[in-house]
Amino acid sequence: MDRTNFLRDVTGIAALNEPVRRDLYLFVVGQPGPVGRDQASDGVGVARHTAKFHLDKLVEDGLLDTEFKRLTGRQGPGAGRPTKLYRRSGRQFEVTLPERHYDLAGQLMAQAIDDSARTGEPVVSALHAAAAELGARVAVQTRDDAAPADPEQRVAIVRDVLTAHGYQPRQQDRTITLLNCPFHLLAQEHTALVCGMNLALLGAVAENSGGGLLTARLDPAPDRCCVVLTVG
Repeated sequence: MDRTNFLRDVTGIAALNEPVRRDLYLFVVGQPGPVGRDQASDGVGVARHTAKFHLDKLVEDGLLDTEFKRLTGRQGPGAGRPTKLYRRSGRQFEVTLPERHYDLAGQLMAQAIDDSARTGEPVVSALHAAAAELGARVAVQTRDDAAPADPEQRVAIVRDVLTAHGYQPRQQDRTITLLNCPFHLLAQEHTALVCGMNLALLGAVAENSGGGLLTARLDPAPDRCCVVLTVG
């Protein structure tokens, strides 16, 4: 889990726990265009200074963006100061506990469908190839960060990378189990498809981490990822 993104998302979502702030956010994002403080305060039924305070907090927390525009359409001297307007931020906020990455699964499956349609390759084979390509890119992080040649330190770096991607690795002796599956609900309903994708992804991470330190295999068990890594 990326702690910086996690903290940002939790802070942003928690900001909506305040009723006035939540109402202002819902009002702003429900409008066809950016809105000013007067329009927002009238729309929610709060004082203008209250709307200003909460709107600016929503900007601070990344939920809203601002722009400045002269609403009269006049230009030049005497046209007046531009009005500060609020609109929905382009950021995406998402918190799932335990950590899930269904968006990543969707991206891999969409890529596989595109590749299959283009080349005629069976879609499951294309999915495994897309997952392996991603796993190889993930493994680059372990090679870039793994200046030490010591095998234990290299394995520790792989564990850290897997942690950042939501797998919650735990090592006991030569076995690394992954306590969380980022694709849990999909794996429950489409077990063979998702576990095969996961094996291709994690197998490529193991293979490309350097030094032949790790191998990946399927070993399904309740309440954890279906893939297990073996050290050495």
